[in-house]
Amino acid sequence: MTTLANVLRQGDHGAAVRSLQTALNTFGAAVSADGWFGPATTSAVMDVQQHFGLVVDGIAGAKTQQALASGARAPGHLTAADLVSAADKLGIELAVVRAVNEVESLGCGFLPDGRPVILFERHIMYREVGTAGLDALALAERYPNLVNQKRGGYVGGAGEHKRLADASTIHRPSALSSASWGAFQIMAYHWKRLGYESVEAFTDLMRAGEAAQLDAFVRFVLEDPALLKAMKGRKWATVAELFNGKDFAANLYDVKLDRAYDKYTALKVAA
Repeated sequence: MTTLANVLRQGDHGAAVRSLQTALNTFGAAVSADGWFGPATTSAVMDVQQHFGLVVDGIAGAKTQQALASGARAPGHLTAADLVSAADKLGIELAVVRAVNEVESLGCGFLPDGRPVILFERHIMYREVGTAGLDALALAERYPNLVNQKRGGYVGGAGEHKRLADASTIHRPSALSSASWGAFQIMAYHWKRLGYESVEAFTDLMRAGEAAQLDAFVRFVLEDPALLKAMKGRKWATVAELFNGKDFAANLYDVKLDRAYDKYTALKVAA
């Protein structure tokens, strides 16, 4: 199948949408390959997602495109059943979990090379090495891009694994604890509070699959009564602030959550 854009959704148009529609028709759909991602294309995408056991959202991201190309869901990708399980554990509506997954996750918890998505935080590394009894100031002077009182130094993508590897030569537990992991970017320093045996155990599970990454998010919510209450009550501004920080409104996280919830409530997607 022709390589498509990373994420395609209703309202998009162009050659990438036409390629998607052609692939959907090869799979068995009957949509017009007109390059316009309308309701019929959304419905066809949802049929494909349900067939492969993927999260059913009508959005043709990398996972859906990969399943169409290969004829199978890739091992480790999140499933619709995983979201049902998360909703049960949290005691909240499935539509809420679907909305949070769409808006707050990165869409895919893994890089194209199979490693989990991470973001290394040098200001957390500064704190962690100090807690471990090392001289944080001296390390910051020597490795300012890895140990620093100020956040920053990001390179993104696979480059974050290089930063983590370099930081691990200073103090591995501190380095692992200083990265956020997976689709929901849970900081590893929470490992003990979330019930993991060690930071190594946490990061090993984040490498195992998106279901484990979702479980880390579920544990995170269960350990934050205010966040859980806000999710149950659909207080989207509170959910967005507690998960993204006080600047959440700049990215319209609360608006996106509200719209996503309405979408999933209306769709009544099968589990």
